[in-house]
This record gives sequence, structure tokens and C-alpha cells, in this order.
Amino acid sequence: MAECANGKWLLLIHQIPPKPGYLRVKIWRRLQGLGAVAIKNSVYVIPRSDQTLEDFQWVLREIVQAGAEASICAASFVEGLTDEHVEALFRTARDADYGQIAEEAKAVFNSAPPSASMTEEDRSELEAALTRLKKRFSVVSKVDFFGAPGGESASTLLEKLEFSLAQARRRSDKEHKEPDTSDLTQFQGRTWVTRKGVYVDRIACAWLIRRFIDRDGSFRFVSERGHRPKTAELRFDMFEGEFTHEGDLCSFEVLLRRFALQDKALLEIGRIVHDLDLKDAKFSKAETAGVSALLDGMVASCKADDARLDRGSALFDDLYEYFRRK
Repeated sequence: MAECANGKWLLLIHQIPPKPGYLRVKIWRRLQGLGAVAIKNSVYVIPRSDQTLEDFQWVLREIVQAGAEASICAASFVEGLTDEHVEALFRTARDADYGQIAEEAKAVFNSAPPSASMTEEDRSELEAALTRLKKRFSVVSKVDFFGAPGGESASTLLEKLEFSLAQARRRSDKEHKEPDTSDLTQFQGRTWVTRKGVYVDRIACAWLIRRFIDRDGSFRFVSERGHRPKTAELRFDMFEGEFTHEGDLCSFEVLLRRFALQDKALLEIGRIVHDLDLKDAKFSKAETAGVSALLDGMVASCKADDARLDRGSALFDDLYEYFRRK
């Protein structure tokens, strides 16, 4: 009993009669909304915390008030199911949720006209669809207790929609002006801002900035939601940033183009970053899989963004030297 009292899981076990059917469906939907998964008929599990306990207590009260029975217990799996197996059930459930969001995002993206030809009505429809999908993504991510891999793909698709919408706004809003990159002295010692949790494109961009654009620059990592840029900051690979995706170009490619960096080794790296970031196999470089594996391993071992940039910079230094000599 002591082991159960200190278990990492909560179980809700209910006995709801098959009729009337609406009560069983109602409770099933409530549990789905909380992120619980069924491990047996009428037995639901959720990671244990003060919040999930309170959530289960409200469901239990609802069941009891309807004249049925239910119990909540703290649990540890000793035989049969393992913690790893149960965690996999949660990831599978959330992957299914993320998959639905991703499919809808793809449909919206494919049906939207090019940003250059979007009308005001097109932009309004795209913004409404994006708002709806982001709200659903937020709901799912709140109950994604174990980091389902489908979240990254869904998030990337939503970002593509945001970029497309931002480009349409820029073309219709004459107030937006791209920074003049003809004078590199104007980009020295600047603060470069990007989203937290840096990965392929952002790591590559930071390396490119630090080595070829602004050796004395510093980096700041922010949560994109609600971020307001400070004076003289330059944002890259983020919504409405000064240097971000344009059309079918990833942010690294945009930096190469805007700063007129035509080094062939950099262009080769740009093709790898493009394929890893946009996942469209446009270039299908032989080296892409190896770089992907190295970046995945680095991200898994480095949680801090500064550490990722340091490790990633060494990787891209070596990759640059490889292509330069080749």
C-alpha cells in the first residue's frame, strides 16, 4: 500500500451503467479532454500531480452525482504494464491529436493562394484558420505529458502558415521595410533574437551570423508568444522577424541572400539546412542524414540554448571546412 500511495500515476475506475448512453460518452469526452488514456475498459490513467488529482476528483464527483460509482487511486505498475509502456500510450494518443492538426494545417496551407496574391479576404480566412488550429494545438500540448514527437511536425506546419500570413501582411503593409544589408558595419555588435529551444535552422543561422556577419553580436532566446522586440534588436527564424522564412527559403538561405554571401561552401550547407528544416527533399544531399543525426544527438544532450549554439557552431565549422576543401 505504501508503494501505491507514492505511485507516479493516478487511476480513475468507474462503473457507469450502459444506459443511458449519454453519461458514458460525456465522461469519456471529459477524460479525453484531460489527456487521460484507457488501460482497460472503465480504467483510466494519468500522471500524478496536484492538478491531475483535482481534475479526476471533479470527474468522479460528476459520475457520483449521476448515480454511478467511481474511485481514484495512486498507483505504481509492478507487473504487466510498465511505466515505459504507459508513457508510450500517452505519446500515441497525443500523436493522433497532433496528426489531425497537421493534416488540417496542410490542407489550409495547400489551399491558400500565394502570399504575393492574397486578398484581404484571403488573409482574414487564413488568420481565422490559423487561430483555430493554434488554439487546438495549445489544448493538446497542455496534456502532452511526455513530449509526443508529432508535436514538432504540427508546430512546424503552423509556423509555415504564420510565415505565409506574415509575408502577405508585409506586402499589403507599406510600413514594413527590410533592413538594408548593403553596409555590414550597421550589423556589428547587435543583439540577435530567436525562439527558445534552438534546432536546425536557428542553430545554423546563429553560426552564420557569428562567423560571417556579426562576430561581436550576442544572442537572446525568447518565447515567441507575446514577444515585443526591443530597439536595435534583430530577429531571425521567428514570426515577423527581420530575417525569417521567405517563400520556399529557410531562414539560413534568407540570410545568405540578403547579405550576398555567395561562398560555395555556405551554399552547400544552406541546401542541407533547407532539407532538414523544410523536409521537402528539394536538394537531397548525401550528407543530410549524417548532419541530422549529429544535431539530434547534440540537442538530446544539450538542453540550454547557449550550449547548443556552441556545440552546433563547432559542427558547422567542420562542415564548412569539409565543403570548402571539397
